Amino acid sequence: MTEATLSAERTAQARTRLFDRLTSLGIAAPIVPYPVHETVEEGKRLRGEMAGTFTKNLLLKDKKGRLFLFSIHEDRALDLKTLHQRIGANGRLGFAPAERMIELLGVQPGALTPLGLINDSAGTVTAVIDASLLEAEQVNFHPLVQEESVGLTPADLLSFVRSCDREPLLVYFAE
Repeated sequence: MTEATLSAERTAQARTRLFDRLTSLGIAAPIVPYPVHETVEEGKRLRGEMAGTFTKNLLLKDKKGRLFLFSIHEDRALDLKTLHQRIGANGRLGFAPAERMIELLGVQPGALTPLGLINDSAGTVTAVIDASLLEAEQVNFHPLVQEESVGLTPADLLSFVRSCDREPLLVYFAE
């Protein structure tokens, strides 16, 4: 896909595939409305008392063009100068273009989520998960659209990522 936007039809089809996959894995993922926002801080103010641990998700690329989808605690800061050493990337990491996010993961910027891996049938994107998220009771993600959230147990998140034919790279970023 070369255009910089997603069609409503493509998004609807992807969401149907996503929720069918979650159901087939026995994962309950109730949808909760979530206010559209542009920053983590704005999201914190708007979401109120929603349950669970919230994340930020970043699509980064290394010098060879390998793509990594980072799902980290919303308050975590990453040092892009040294991050490549922690995950075995080739050279420093930088942000991938929005067009690649749309093309591979089927999500617009602002709605990036590991649930978008369902659209990456070629297995191009490596999932990198903040291992501290595995200690949460519930981890929240956008279900391919920014105006909603779904809560998953950490085990359900790992099960979903593995159902997309990849093993997530688990990294403790707090160290």
